Amino acid sequence: MNDRIAFESTKKQAIETARTRLLVGGSLMAAAFFVVGIRLFDLAVFNETEDLRRAASREIARPSTMARADIVDRNGVLLATSLKTASLFADPRKISDPTNAAHRLVEILPDLSEEVVAARLGSGKSFVWLRRNLTPRQQFEVNRLGIPGLDFEKEERRVYPHGRLAGHIVGFTNVDNVGLSGIEKSMDAAIAGDNPPLRLSIDIRVQQILRQELASQIEKFKAIGGGGIVLDAESGEVVAMVSLPDFDPNAAGQAADDTRFNRMTLGVYELGSVFKIFNHAIALETGVASFASSYDATRPIRVARFTISDFHPEKRWLTVPEIFQHSSNIGSAKIALDIGSDDQRKYLGHLGLLRRTSIELPEQATPMYPSRWREINTMTISFGHGIAVSPLHLASAVAATVNGGILRPATLINHDAKSTDGVQVFSAETSDQMRRLLRLVVETGTGRNADAKGYLVGGKTGTAEKQVNGSYKRNALISSFVGVYPVTAPRFVVFAMLDEPKGIKESYGYATGGWTAAPVVKGVVARMAPLFGIAPLDETAPDIRHAININAQPAIGNRSDAVN
Repeated sequence: MNDRIAFESTKKQAIETARTRLLVGGSLMAAAFFVVGIRLFDLAVFNETEDLRRAASREIARPSTMARADIVDRNGVLLATSLKTASLFADPRKISDPTNAAHRLVEILPDLSEEVVAARLGSGKSFVWLRRNLTPRQQFEVNRLGIPGLDFEKEERRVYPHGRLAGHIVGFTNVDNVGLSGIEKSMDAAIAGDNPPLRLSIDIRVQQILRQELASQIEKFKAIGGGGIVLDAESGEVVAMVSLPDFDPNAAGQAADDTRFNRMTLGVYELGSVFKIFNHAIALETGVASFASSYDATRPIRVARFTISDFHPEKRWLTVPEIFQHSSNIGSAKIALDIGSDDQRKYLGHLGLLRRTSIELPEQATPMYPSRWREINTMTISFGHGIAVSPLHLASAVAATVNGGILRPATLINHDAKSTDGVQVFSAETSDQMRRLLRLVVETGTGRNADAKGYLVGGKTGTAEKQVNGSYKRNALISSFVGVYPVTAPRFVVFAMLDEPKGIKESYGYATGGWTAAPVVKGVVARMAPLFGIAPLDETAPDIRHAININAQPAIGNRSDAVN
């Protein structure tokens, strides 16, 4: 009996001991799970917070890079696009040996400064940029280094497949894809984001032709620069625009200021005798002169300390067509006096020559003209002195003069349908008469070097001395030519300008627009016309001769339709 009691007591004690051990073990296990849980919570929450902090610091260091739409020419040819790239950054707190890491990185990225990289890696910050937009090969080589603390951010880099060919038009962005110039800047809202391609009005083929023809003449006449424009005479669309010297937007930061300067929209110049186009058109429109009118050009005009003379004086009375044909300053000034200052200023304003253009570029200038429009100003402005405009101003105003008299806004955006918007500045009759005068200049006047056979080019030369420090520099010329074709029904206006060309043996020492710029227009017309289906015409055909003959009856127009 006692043995049984002893056995039961021992059994009970064993059970109590086991229970105690289980309780202790369970408590220890619970404590262990609690510790693990706390650690997991720390990793999940506090590490996520750290990641968010690092991401936030990265956003502070760099604005977010948004997607950007392509830019294409009128035919869909790619002008600007975005490529996905990797950018290298570091967490310096994880870099154990900044000096060694910097040395190894610079071996792969030699354009970096080893001292600068070492300083960044040793800064103790949580995030520093090292290099943006690596090539795939560079990213691969950096990865191979196996340096803890280095990582990559996915970004987009803006690239321009045609390089300098359309640099002044398309413009460029900074490393964060923010537009800094050209269409990239002015049309940023239409380009930023996941939008369809922005279609421009330019034709990259014509752009290439214009650049080649200009570059050839600039080199030939040792000019410091130049530029050209091809403008649709009906719609106002810019088909080509070149400013030389130019720059590569893929490396815009390395370009000199002079190369980034757009002479066609930002430069303003006294363009000389091309302004006689407007002087004659105003005279014909207002009725103060006709083709039968004549003016005394036998001797220079002297007004106070000013003398107005002709480059090649005829020293006789000249008819209105002859004044235009021989580019007489004397005759033009006398026509302007008959027009009067008020009407001259009014019509130049209607042609857009006294305000900024409507072009979609941030790089454009306001014309310069006298605040007090005196009689001497009226006379000199008639032949393009005393007023400075951009070449785009001129091309747009010439288009209005020859297309039936309607000024339409110049644009770099392609429109599927021809715009009917516009301001009637001149009557159809005046426009017809001006086309005849422009053809006369190319057939028998100062613009013969622009005559692309079969394409009926009409146009006007311009040569003016540049102003340097407030005074005219005799041997520094702006030489230009503006042409229209076919002159019977103009499709395009083509302008060419050379900045400070030098006379050569072939030009008998002259550096005037007829020698330097007119051949550019001839070359551009002959090469671009087939691209637009413009076939050569028989210039001897009776209907053609009638359409360009200044003695033939002009088309019937209604001057009351024009702006008053």
